Amino acid sequence: MKRNFVSNSPESVRMFKNDFLESLSKVSFYVPLIIYIPVIAVCIYYAFAVDGLNIGTFFGLILGGLFVWTFTEYILHRFVFHFVPKAPWALRLHFIFHGVHHDYPSDAKRLVMPPSASIPLATGFYFLFKWLLPFGYVNAFFPGFILGYLVYDISHYAIHHFNFKGAFWKKIKQHHMLHHYSDPSKGYGVSSPLWDKVFRSDFIKK
Repeated sequence: MKRNFVSNSPESVRMFKNDFLESLSKVSFYVPLIIYIPVIAVCIYYAFAVDGLNIGTFFGLILGGLFVWTFTEYILHRFVFHFVPKAPWALRLHFIFHGVHHDYPSDAKRLVMPPSASIPLATGFYFLFKWLLPFGYVNAFFPGFILGYLVYDISHYAIHHFNFKGAFWKKIKQHHMLHHYSDPSKGYGVSSPLWDKVFRSDFIKK
């Protein structure tokens, strides 16, 4: 992804002339927590009260959802967000969805996915998993998937705005900062470098 410049200002650049569309493109970092923690709670209730899952199956599906999220995060970031089209209108969409983040990586209002994008995506994934998984499993699998998404969103915000002292988070931050400031064609994992290692898109870190 080629860039003309990188701004380190935490302020938001305006993307739309229309005030309503502009408001849909911005969100505070805590909003996903307000939206999706109740979703997780409702799904867990249905997993036990309606689907009748036992503890072992429930936690196995939770872990499965978390694992699938890490792979989904990598695939979306590498092959969707970093796909650069040629048509002018498509380039505009590309900038709206991800290019703006690379030009303005410290923009505090565009570091987590806005509900205008995350809610349709989450709904689509829920019904996809409901179709793919055995009957009664989706309400345990989906909370793990959404929990992984929340970890991704909040850690992404923290990576850009917090100075970590722990070795683990320092490594996570270094991995993502290299993606922004060294080579955006590598380091697609944000919450985990796992799939970068698997698919050989990791950095050679000194």
